[in-house]
Amino acid sequence: MRPTLRILLFTLAGFSVVSALIGMIGLTIGGGMGLPAEWITGTIFASYFWPGVILGVVVGGTQSLALIAQVGRFQVAWGLHAAAGLTMMIWIFVEIALMLVWSPLHGIFFATGLVQTVCAVLMLGAWPRPLLARTAPNRANGSIPG
Repeated sequence: MRPTLRILLFTLAGFSVVSALIGMIGLTIGGGMGLPAEWITGTIFASYFWPGVILGVVVGGTQSLALIAQVGRFQVAWGLHAAAGLTMMIWIFVEIALMLVWSPLHGIFFATGLVQTVCAVLMLGAWPRPLLARTAPNRANGSIPG
C-alpha cells in the first residue's frame, strides 16, 4: 500500500504544482484568464494579479516543497504533503467565500487536496495494523470498557 500512496502523493502534488503555476501565469500576466471582474468586486483585490501571485507562491510553493522533500527522501515529506493538501483545501474554501462563485474546478481541486492530506496522514502511520484491531482494556485503574 505504501508504494501506491507514494506514487499517488507524487502525482497529486505534481498536478497541483503545474495547475498552480498555470493559474498564476494566467491570473498575473494573462489578465485574469477571462474571469469576470465582478467576481472579486467587494474583496480586497482590485484585480486578479495578487490572487495569482498568492496562488503560485503559497499553493504552488507548498506543493513544490512536498515534492522536493519526497524526491529527496526527507522524513518531513509526508508532513509537508499533509500541509500542502490542507493549503489547497483552504485556498479553495477562501476563494469560494470571497468570490461567492462555485465551479466544478473548485470541487476537483478541493478533492485533490483532501486525497493528498488523507494519503499523507496514512503515510505518517495513522492506519492501524490490522485495520480493525482492538486495544486492550486498561486493567491498571480497574476500568474495563463495556
